[in-house]
Amino acid sequence: MSEKLEGRSIIVTGAGRGIGEAMARGLAAKGASLTIADIDGAAAEKVAASIRDTGGKAIAATVDVTKRESVRNMIGAAVAAHGKLDVIFNNAGIAQTKSFLSITEENWRRVMDVNGLGVLICMQEAIRQMLAQGHGGKVINTASIAGRQGYEPLAHYSASKFAVVALTQAAARAFGKDKINVNAICPGVVATDMWKTIDKGFVEEGLTQRDNQAFEAFSADILLGRPSRSDDLVGVACFLASSASDYMTGQSLIVDGGMVLL
Repeated sequence: MSEKLEGRSIIVTGAGRGIGEAMARGLAAKGASLTIADIDGAAAEKVAASIRDTGGKAIAATVDVTKRESVRNMIGAAVAAHGKLDVIFNNAGIAQTKSFLSITEENWRRVMDVNGLGVLICMQEAIRQMLAQGHGGKVINTASIAGRQGYEPLAHYSASKFAVVALTQAAARAFGKDKINVNAICPGVVATDMWKTIDKGFVEEGLTQRDNQAFEAFSADILLGRPSRSDDLVGVACFLASSASDYMTGQSLIVDGGMVLL
């Protein structure tokens, strides 16, 4: 088995920072041609330029994953630059902390639009491109341990990540015959800006008294003894993007240091 990625055209959404950035850098180091996509175009270009400066291949694309035309433009840019689309990482997402009874319709729609609808649109448009090319491909979605167990006060976020797992399974069933593998990665507690947002929400909801308290509490029982770093997700990302995972589809791989045991 090989995890070499030379010649593969890969899109990573939400790659301007955090997990997406780490995965994109790791994929580029394996020889892939990257499209660094983010709603923050300047952040995407900074990451792409850094990859190019170290000898890698990368372009930047500004994308709003909730807008189909924006997603189509992102895929078009990847194909124009790299000649095809082999792999997409649907990683863009948001988090929001709200106690169960305080979740509003607006809160629900915002989180579900980005984390659920955004993943659906990106999957649909990427799969259409892969079908047109006729040689299969790989779709990898970023879910969460919150897509395997519901957490309060992250109920609507958890629901959105359960949706990602469901979309992963449904698409795997639909497109296996077309040699399109669809899998998901379920990170745990990762030291990123997203967790800073979650932690701040715990304080604002009156559930904790200081910064990092929720992060520390959630991390306390991790079997490997520490919270995740973004680069802890690179190995599984490279595996799923490579030919080493050709016989795997419809799976949601938990990479959390030992928080959720199923």
